Amino acid sequence: MPQTIPGGCYCRKIRYEITLDNPDEQARTSICHCGNCKKFTGGENGITSKIPKSSFKVTEGNDFITVHEADNGTGTILHREFCKECGGPILEYGANAGDFVYIFYGSLDHPTTLPPKGEFFTSKRDSWMPEVPGLFQKKKIKE
Repeated sequence: MPQTIPGGCYCRKIRYEITLDNPDEQARTSICHCGNCKKFTGGENGITSKIPKSSFKVTEGNDFITVHEADNGTGTILHREFCKECGGPILEYGANAGDFVYIFYGSLDHPTTLPPKGEFFTSKRDSWMPEVPGLFQKKKIKE
């Protein structure tokens, strides 16, 4: 039976649903320690859930979505969708994303529904940040 996972922006003007037949197989939540994620989130890492694009549907607030496009530092254009009212990030995708989008973990109403499975760019993890036990660890990924 499909599972519906709700989410949205901080001010709730944008609402969305993710519908997955098997979240454990169809979604991958990752903690990323790359410089791009740190700069964008203003924190030590970024957390996103990779899901099939076809499983994502905006249910309210299409008029509040704004898209920002920027070079992610590798020559690849990264598209990020936010709420133009509160600035809350919703999702991102790039040229290499294929049929997937990356949902910002904090935009999920119940983030623990899609717990992290791995950490990436762990060679860039700040020294004060411990490894998360039980997660896949990857020092870097191919660009």
